[in-house]
Amino acid sequence: MTRNEILSAYQFRHACKSFDAKKTISEDDFHLIMETARLSPSSFGFEPWKFLVVENASFKEKLKELTWGGQGQIPTASHIVICLARKTPSMKYDSDYILNFMKNVQKLPEDIVDLKGGFYKKFQEEDFKLLESERSLFDWSCKQCYIALGNMMTTAALVGIDSCPMEGFDRDGVEALLTSEASVDPNKYGVAFMVAFGYRETEPMEKTRQALSEIMDVI
Repeated sequence: MTRNEILSAYQFRHACKSFDAKKTISEDDFHLIMETARLSPSSFGFEPWKFLVVENASFKEKLKELTWGGQGQIPTASHIVICLARKTPSMKYDSDYILNFMKNVQKLPEDIVDLKGGFYKKFQEEDFKLLESERSLFDWSCKQCYIALGNMMTTAALVGIDSCPMEGFDRDGVEALLTSEASVDPNKYGVAFMVAFGYRETEPMEKTRQALSEIMDVI
């Protein structure tokens, strides 16, 4: 892939507010988007995310009522993804999730589990002070989720698919809906973001950004 092709994809990508409801993303293309989410990097490699693909029409209607920033996107998108971020019970350094992840996902030997676990404990307690509040650790988990979001939207743009990241929603309301209708445990997960994918029905306005010289310094 050339430099121009990469930059063209970034020029193509925009926050699409309404999609062509008659067009559906192929299973292969959507799998590609989700695979780049799965392969995204995260701090310590601990993958503090879970992705919910919303297909149920009744659930979409209820979700729309709670999403003031998705009134055009939710009814017209081909696919809607809700990203859940893990909370303290699984992301704290001494949790079963972290220990199991190092042993059975990362397949680290015992001495490296102990060493990495010590670095992770220091990181949470001292370096980033993530244990000062429940919200601190949850927000840190959300930061990791946004790396996956960027990769998903970029991948979509590279294959000609539009997207729109969404934060304009009642988080408490959406989490209550997920608890009651999707069996999501609110003690384990909170909503990081939602994102819609599909195909544009109208061309967007010209992209506006500051010049690189305005946002980059060299020290």
